[in-house]
Amino acid sequence: MDEVCAAVLCGGVGSRLRPLTYYFQKAMIPIGSKQKPLLEYIVLLLRKHDVRDIVLLAGYKYRQILNYFGCGERFGVRINYVLDREDLKGTGWALLNAYENGVFDKFKHILVYYGDILSSIDIGELVRWHKMFNSSITVAVSRGYRLPVGIAHLDGFKIVKFEEKPMVDIPVCIGILVLKKNIFEVMSDLSRKYVNMEFDLMKHLIPAMIARGGGVYAYETKAFWYDIGSTEKYEKLDNSFADKLLETLEKP
Repeated sequence: MDEVCAAVLCGGVGSRLRPLTYYFQKAMIPIGSKQKPLLEYIVLLLRKHDVRDIVLLAGYKYRQILNYFGCGERFGVRINYVLDREDLKGTGWALLNAYENGVFDKFKHILVYYGDILSSIDIGELVRWHKMFNSSITVAVSRGYRLPVGIAHLDGFKIVKFEEKPMVDIPVCIGILVLKKNIFEVMSDLSRKYVNMEFDLMKHLIPAMIARGGGVYAYETKAFWYDIGSTEKYEKLDNSFADKLLETLEKP
């Protein structure tokens, strides 16, 4: 997909993954029995769906990433790096910084992938859906999300039912989305409100685009996805699934 570039957000310090991230960059934590970095699964997934141009938005311990992936040649992709600016906090700033560095100039669409997400999503289908609706932003969502907390059903102050970590049938964002490149004009304008503040894609950009009637759509997927953003989630990851996924992704 020559008109699509992937931007992988992997610059955060990974505070929820401490103490692991005192030693590893969070996208480089090893998973599965082969102990491959999480980021390798993401790169292989992108390659599987013919997204060959990848920009890694990095910062904290970025040399671990650079030393392992290099220019991407041994993975069959082309990798560029943009380092986050220390004075600009948040995913919105990271992406806007990359845009201003010119790495997206020749592309029409930017696939944004959060670097702590493991998934088998069909990237090609997501991009086709995005183009079909001529969407400004297409957010991948999935149903059947298990809440990390218990839920109390109340009658006044009396608890009449209690569910521990229930599964809820609501569409939740899985940390993968596609942007039309002209969205950066909106981001640049919107960012003026967040000078010296955090500027976040999910918290600020998407609600602002919805308010403007800017064409924000959902792509619902039944694919596996798993957020490895905390030590608890990392410990509970099923390595057998990671191994099966890796086997699939490594096939020509």
